[in-house]
Amino acid sequence: MRTLRTFKKIFKRENRHGHEIDPDEVLAESANLIQADKERLEGRLILPIERSSYLIFGVFLTILLLVAIGRLLNLQVVDGADFAKRSVTNSLQKTVVFANRGIIFDGEGTLLAGNEPPKENTSRNGQEVAWSTRKYADYKGLSNLIGYIAYPKIDNKGNFYTTDVIGKDGVEEYFDDILAGRNGTLIREKDATGSIVSESTVKKPRDGTNITLSINVRVQDELYKELKQLASERGFAGGAGVIMDLNNGEILALASYPEYDSQTMTDGRDEKAILAFLKSGDKPFLDRVAQGLYIPGSIIKPYLAVGALQERIVDPLKLFLASGSISVPNPYDSKHPTVFKDWKVHGLVDMRKALAVSSNVYFFTIGGGYEGQRGLGIGNIEKYMKMFGFGSKTGIEIDNEEAGNVPSPKWKAETFNDPTWRLGDTYNSAIGQYGFLVTPVQAVRAVAAIGNGGFLVTPTIIKRGQENSALKNILAQKGQDLKDDNKETLPIAQENLQIVREGMRKGVLEGTAIGLNIAEVAVAAKTGTAELGVSKESVNSWTT
Repeated sequence: MRTLRTFKKIFKRENRHGHEIDPDEVLAESANLIQADKERLEGRLILPIERSSYLIFGVFLTILLLVAIGRLLNLQVVDGADFAKRSVTNSLQKTVVFANRGIIFDGEGTLLAGNEPPKENTSRNGQEVAWSTRKYADYKGLSNLIGYIAYPKIDNKGNFYTTDVIGKDGVEEYFDDILAGRNGTLIREKDATGSIVSESTVKKPRDGTNITLSINVRVQDELYKELKQLASERGFAGGAGVIMDLNNGEILALASYPEYDSQTMTDGRDEKAILAFLKSGDKPFLDRVAQGLYIPGSIIKPYLAVGALQERIVDPLKLFLASGSISVPNPYDSKHPTVFKDWKVHGLVDMRKALAVSSNVYFFTIGGGYEGQRGLGIGNIEKYMKMFGFGSKTGIEIDNEEAGNVPSPKWKAETFNDPTWRLGDTYNSAIGQYGFLVTPVQAVRAVAAIGNGGFLVTPTIIKRGQENSALKNILAQKGQDLKDDNKETLPIAQENLQIVREGMRKGVLEGTAIGLNIAEVAVAAKTGTAELGVSKESVNSWTT
């Protein structure tokens, strides 16, 4: 408003004096506007933009417009037909680049599971993919240990509905996360003839990690053949064997008979053979070493002996007359006592000889008590059996490992709805019958503790000392360490373990395990035969 009033004054002067106003008069007038707000352009002169500037800007925009029109004409008129054809006939395909699966070796570096060169596979929609095929070593006794894999699957339209190679059993399944690696992705542009126009890798594949097992495959092969031969000769339905380093828990051989065939299951072509495996009543998919539960029989007697010595129940030199049976008064019928039989008359036996000949009478007596001799009782029997690892999982790297069972009054009450624990239950438990169920890997860990001086080790099929972070992480989840022997020291006096070792050595020299008396190595052993079922027509036969 103030500026407007200033121009009104100028106009008044021009009218009053009748002549044109000089520029210096306007500038002088404007300079005198000391109260002008310059931030709002008051008291300032605004000069107009020159016409040449508009002209230059217009020419620039015109050039840009002409370039854009030319480009469009080129795309639509000159190359339009080619681009149209290419848009119809060319296609982009997202292709899986399969990672190579990690290789599995035995402890001496022998290849157990490897990869053969990729083979081209074409799906129904013409998509070409390639993956390595799994090849297993031609040794016996490996299938339940190593397992098998399943390849990617394609639906009836030629599209993948699984793009992973998946471990299905054994080591292949247990360590699938690190063996599998990670698949990559490749983008390909193809024309109508199927020729590749261009391609680019979006994600590179990462091969799986190799694993070295503690297994010695030559020993594994021989162990399986021995099991098969023995089962065939003696009419056993199946068998299991495990050999372990008693100092660090490394498994040197682990075989289950009968077994399926890893290569047949992986290849998936022999449908008849696969169906036979699946329907077999011999349970070829059962890893009997860690998943099979069996009544142990007399192989538990060394641990009962250790308990009796630790609890000072009996002097190891005290003699008992093993006459073939003991009789216990029947509280319900005095004329018919309950008789607990031995498998043989052994005469006078002390602890070492009782272990050697596997006297039931001796272990009935120190287990449940008889004729003035105090027994361990079921509480202590349960205590020492669990101390040596029975009734719990060992932690071996095998899925679905069984924990087994140690009989007790609580177990009986829950299982049979019978809260009464009888003396006969203790007697039967003392010789590894009744509610006992153990796995072979539990048995080998327990007998190792007798041999190594009272250390309960964690069995492992992994070679110790591997510098493999992924493998370490998986084992750490199970409480294992590749650099640790995973030993638990048992509160057992060394002299008591020595007595039991001497009794087991005596068993090889002159007792039930005399078949193991060979010149090349000094063996100490304990055998066991457990009767099965009410009819007792079948048995479990053990040697530890």
